[in-house]
Amino acid sequence: MNRPEPAQSGATTLAVARPAADLRDRVRALEPELIAFRRDLHRHPELGRQEFRTTGLLRDRLVAAGLEPRVLPGGTGMLVDIVPPGTAPGTEFLAFRADIDALPIDDAKTDVPYRSSVPGRAHACGHDVHTSVVLGTGLVLAEAARTGELRRPVRLVFQPAEEVMPGGALDVIKAGGMTGVGRIFAVHCDPKVEVGRIALRVGAITSACDRLVLHLDGPGGHTARPHLTTDLVTAVARTAADLPGALARRMDPRWGVSLVWGRIASGSAANVIPQHAELEGTVRCLELDGWREAPDLLHELIAKLAETHRAKWTLDYHRGVPPVVNEAVSVARLDEVMNDRFGRDGAVVVEGTEQSLGGEDFSWYLEHAPGALARLGVRAPGDATVRDLHQGRFDVDERSIGIGVELFSALALEADGS
Repeated sequence: MNRPEPAQSGATTLAVARPAADLRDRVRALEPELIAFRRDLHRHPELGRQEFRTTGLLRDRLVAAGLEPRVLPGGTGMLVDIVPPGTAPGTEFLAFRADIDALPIDDAKTDVPYRSSVPGRAHACGHDVHTSVVLGTGLVLAEAARTGELRRPVRLVFQPAEEVMPGGALDVIKAGGMTGVGRIFAVHCDPKVEVGRIALRVGAITSACDRLVLHLDGPGGHTARPHLTTDLVTAVARTAADLPGALARRMDPRWGVSLVWGRIASGSAANVIPQHAELEGTVRCLELDGWREAPDLLHELIAKLAETHRAKWTLDYHRGVPPVVNEAVSVARLDEVMNDRFGRDGAVVVEGTEQSLGGEDFSWYLEHAPGALARLGVRAPGDATVRDLHQGRFDVDERSIGIGVELFSALALEADGS
């Protein structure tokens, strides 16, 4: 497993002490409300930067808990600071992030009362669970701040638009969401991991993902005389076939760079050489160095291929996200606190995980502070049904919400406050 070994007996690096003895009871008391909240979000999914209803529900509940949410300038998403009385100026925040948007797909579930009521919209990635976890964490910690148990300031980040590019993490950062943050955590639902467990990895746990659209142009002409013009269909076909391999041979293979086309378009008649062609695809990278080098190298390679075929070209390269690179100390904190809270009687509650080729804009926060993303188990024990992310039948074991809340709350209530 790609994670650090648990601290040895007597080690003081993490100094994790058990939070208030009744933390689990507090979480269990909140679980019915949080499950109902999650189901409400699931029935009313909203796309990125359209999450006005979701934002309003969160704001109202947090205000009722005595907190002061700050809605982001775009009107969706918010920041919520929980600062214990007597906190010294300049004390860094511990932050917890939730993404609040849904996906533009149909909810294919027909056997649950919380099925999406909005055609073509569904919480098929678990963001409703993430949101409920951070909401519950806020409710627990707001009370802990009042009773003097919370010894450090905490920031809740309810982020819009994780599923679009550019992602809403950039909106949060622009609004000052990472100012003063010393460490940040998030969870993401994983239907391969059983409820009651989390999966961890030190280093890159997701991949970089960018989108590109390549435009090729020529004067056009008759298919009887390709030598007098730019044979654009051949040019686009050769570029589509040759560019991924050329890119792979110019980059360190350990970076895991992958260029895959999703769309090719050109021409309208069998005997007409077209004037325009397009290729559209994604570039995915396992390593940050590869992600940084890919755009310049693609421009160089495209120029050479286009020159060979006498085609003019322009490249629209849309930066997506870098890899999420989990910091070792943050992973160790998640590991130790999860085992401390749930690992009794030899139970395996933390497992290793592989690096995904998917993108996640939590990576942008880690450009500003160390932190880690954990994969939260949501598969019911014994359930063999495949409910993968971004599929219309995706669903979760809702006990995962309380587990996430207890994990985050315990992280914030650590005795040393570091």
